[in-house]
Formats: sequence, C-alpha cells, structure tokens
Amino acid sequence: MKFRPLHDRVVIRRAEGDTKSKGGIIIPDTAQEKPQEGEVIAVGSGAHDESGALIVPDVKAGDFILFGKWSGTEVKIDGEDLLIMKEADIMGIIEKVGIIDKSEIGIIDKTVAVKNAA
Repeated sequence: MKFRPLHDRVVIRRAEGDTKSKGGIIIPDTAQEKPQEGEVIAVGSGAHDESGALIVPDVKAGDFILFGKWSGTEVKIDGEDLLIMKEADIMGIIEKVGIIDKSEIGIIDKTVAVKNAA
C-alpha cells in the first residue's frame, strides 16, 4: 500500500532506541524510552493560509528530525510502525556532519599523547 499524507502532515519512521545502557546493562523493551528523532518518509503538499496561498513544508523525505515526546499519532502501515504528525510538531532537522573513523581518532589521540610526553 502506498500512503500519501494530506496538507501539512508528515509520516515519520522513529529511530531505533538503545538496547544497552552506557554501563552495558541490557534494557528490556518495556523499560526502553522511545527516541524523539526519526526519518521523514513522506510529506504532504502543504497547508493553506487565510488568503489561500500554499505554504510549502520545510521538511522533505529523507530528512532526520527531532520531535516532541508526545507528538504524533502511531499507525501501522504495511506492518511497519510509523508516526503521523503535523509539521508544526517537528522541532528541527538534524544535519549529519562528516563521520570520523574511530581509527582516525585513535591516531590523533596517540599523536597528542606522544607530543605531551615529550
């Protein structure tokens, strides 16, 4: 089934929650907090203002966003749990910056340690 939201509504796939605490303890599903971020799957065409002009949404499919804890309505479409909310409930777009390889960090840390020792 293909789903297209109307007006200023947005369909979101919630990000996966952490299954382990920082200390390494496995958190059961019932105790996990639902993440407040996700990926935009589909966006409506936009809302109309009082004069009838179309207000185009700021988000687009593929954007990673941050939304309120109690925002949206949970729905199941094609067996997948999704959220539908108005664009106004979205707090902002999360911009992914360049990913640093962990090995590069290790090299930098070793270099700094050698310089500090000298």
